[in-house]
Amino acid sequence: MKYCSNLEKHGVLLLDKPTNFSSNNVLQKVRHLLNNKTAGYVGTLDPLASGMLPICLGKATKFSQFLSDSDKRYHVIARLGQRTDTMDAYGKIIEINTIKVTQKTLYEILNKFHGSVVQIPPMYSAIKYYGKPLYQYARSGIDVERACRKIYIYDLKCKNWHNNLLELEIHCSKGTYIRVIIDDIGKLLGCGAHVIYLRRLQMANYSSDHMISLEYLNTLYKENNLYQNFLDKKIQTFLLPIESMVSMYDTINIDQHTAKCFKHGQAINIKHKFNYGQKIRVTENNFKKFIGIAEIDKLFRIKPLRLIRF
Repeated sequence: MKYCSNLEKHGVLLLDKPTNFSSNNVLQKVRHLLNNKTAGYVGTLDPLASGMLPICLGKATKFSQFLSDSDKRYHVIARLGQRTDTMDAYGKIIEINTIKVTQKTLYEILNKFHGSVVQIPPMYSAIKYYGKPLYQYARSGIDVERACRKIYIYDLKCKNWHNNLLELEIHCSKGTYIRVIIDDIGKLLGCGAHVIYLRRLQMANYSSDHMISLEYLNTLYKENNLYQNFLDKKIQTFLLPIESMVSMYDTINIDQHTAKCFKHGQAINIKHKFNYGQKIRVTENNFKKFIGIAEIDKLFRIKPLRLIRF
């Protein structure tokens, strides 16, 4: 039995993903509960990981790429002295080493993980190779050559280090594999390491204060399923507006007449100075209603990139 609302919802639900579930498992559960025809998540979290998993509902799915491109912040605990084939606690131990690490050495190694860093994606990942995710090849014992990727680490802080446990907070760019960072740190320390705890704390400008748990959603549904209008209103209070997904961009407000042309796909001349290729959040009229995302073209006009229509 599911929540039978006829109200299609549009916005972002910041779900606090529990451990031991895949991101897709969680998405399907939310879809079932809310009965939303269109829904998707942004930023895959491994089954071992918990924390912020934005669920885009309705027209918000059209803007998911902009949120996906944003930076993220994680809390991670690593176990030193062991490497696993998946680089986390779910994998098989492939190496055990004695830990001979001094505080000086540890901080020298951690300081290497700031700024631009090159990563090789792990075999146990959802990256596609000839139409199949890499983890399927890995489970069959097939190793596939992967191209290096450049990522950016804005900040890496050591929160605690005791015996064989290392606790870090990492602020990084999109496409960063925390498991790979930990594995690489372990290699440089000469003892190996793998992730035993991972939690996403933040994505873009979203605060963890706005997250709600899957357990709470389930309870809300069970207690109020017979009161559809109340449940609809309650769910709406948790939804963040679509424009929150692009709050990291500069904003330009245009009048109603100009907005009409913009919404019909026309590039618009503007007086503001922006850079070529820059993405701009566009709002309309005195109410500053969000109408879409534009990109600055070669003539320094705002060119519609993604529009919102209700």
